Amino acid sequence: MPYTWNEVMKARIEANRPLTDLEFFARELTDWLNSSKRKEMLDGNRYYDGDHDILQRKRMVIGEKGDQVEAKHLPNNKLVDNQYAKYVDQKKNYLLGKPITFDCANENYAKELKEVFGKKFMRTIKNAGCDAINSGISWLYPHYDRDGKLVFRMYNGFDILPFWTDVAHTELDCACRVYFVEMYTGKELKIVQKVDIFKPDALYTYIFENGVLTPDTDTPKSYYITVKDKKGEHGYAWNKLPLIPIKFNAREIPLIRRVKSLQDAINMLLSDFENNMQQDVHTTVLVLQNYDGTDLGEFRRNLAVYGVIKVRSTEGIPGGVDTLTIEVNAENYKTVLALLKKALIENARGYDAKDDRMGGNPNQMNIRSMYSDIDLDANDQETELQASFEDMLWFVNQYLANTGGGSYDKEEITVIFDRDILINESEAIDNCAKSVGIISNKTIVSMHPFTADPAAEMKQIEEERTATDDPYRAAYERMHAAPVTTHEEQ
Repeated sequence: MPYTWNEVMKARIEANRPLTDLEFFARELTDWLNSSKRKEMLDGNRYYDGDHDILQRKRMVIGEKGDQVEAKHLPNNKLVDNQYAKYVDQKKNYLLGKPITFDCANENYAKELKEVFGKKFMRTIKNAGCDAINSGISWLYPHYDRDGKLVFRMYNGFDILPFWTDVAHTELDCACRVYFVEMYTGKELKIVQKVDIFKPDALYTYIFENGVLTPDTDTPKSYYITVKDKKGEHGYAWNKLPLIPIKFNAREIPLIRRVKSLQDAINMLLSDFENNMQQDVHTTVLVLQNYDGTDLGEFRRNLAVYGVIKVRSTEGIPGGVDTLTIEVNAENYKTVLALLKKALIENARGYDAKDDRMGGNPNQMNIRSMYSDIDLDANDQETELQASFEDMLWFVNQYLANTGGGSYDKEEITVIFDRDILINESEAIDNCAKSVGIISNKTIVSMHPFTADPAAEMKQIEEERTATDDPYRAAYERMHAAPVTTHEEQ
């Protein structure tokens, strides 16, 4: 039956109709979950946990038909020398291993910040920095806890699909978070994939199944801020999307991209060396002369079970078994392994704590030279973290204003990352002593290797100086310090 004009036009309109919001997000999520970018994020975290590609390795040989088949009788060691995790931890602790300090002239503001950015936050930002190295980017979600305090929750980079408003990735339009939850359908336990879509007004939750998003019937929508009063519960939103990116670098490139091939080569080299060392009479190459039989599988079995084989002489030619021995030169492996590890250090932009420059009593110039590569990545990451802290401080200022803590929007504050670098303490102390009268005492105190809290140290110095300059206090202390003479002693 031929279609009418109206039916043809209706079909064309439906075929060219624009995507709905849910269809758009579902398609983007499907593409992202199977993308090479997300796979790279997962690889970074997988390698950090010690799950390397070498663990899936199989020893292959050419089969009867020319195809590769697995040779299960050959040694197949799977050794993991996790240099990657070592340098991730090195970078994480170099920049975020020590507490972050805030330089602020307003003491009340500094006190409020110290409460918000306490030890739990330091742990969170350190974990976020680690995930940023593995994934290229991680995320912090500012929200109120049950006690009404502002806290920050970390989300892994491979859980968040961001939608940026600009090419430079500096401002978010919205974002999707993918995660799994366990749910009971009757008595059956099911694992359900859910998606939270962060929009400016609220958080929307959906169930993601077979490439389709359907609203979650339990909590389809939740507000970022909830306030209860006599009239009931009211929901509010921030003036900014409450997701803060923590980037490893401006291009969000994870460390695994630079070193994966080198890490795989190290694992392969060590595993092959162990395989070659385990070659014995059961797995080495055997040369048979006048073997009594044609089934080589049976020959191997008899050799393995009984430890003997049967040969014969034919037409005056004696039978026998010879072996082709392949010598394993350990020095060759050692040389190549050293080259691979050196290349990995340079590509990871880390440092070797066993460097020859650290022998004896190294001077500060040698130490700085050793740290030059790791400083490259640390500088990039610190630049991104400074921008992230600007966003965090905006949420903190809003929180303080909403809870009666005061208005601090116009306060100047400096975020200081105290890098965990080795120093020559004697040389540093000598330089501090020589700087007296040239630079401020505050700067000297902050650079002294024995100083943990510069502000507290300056306060203690001032208290001690005041006590020394007070003549009455000094006389009082001398009087009480003098020995008491009794009548008997007189």
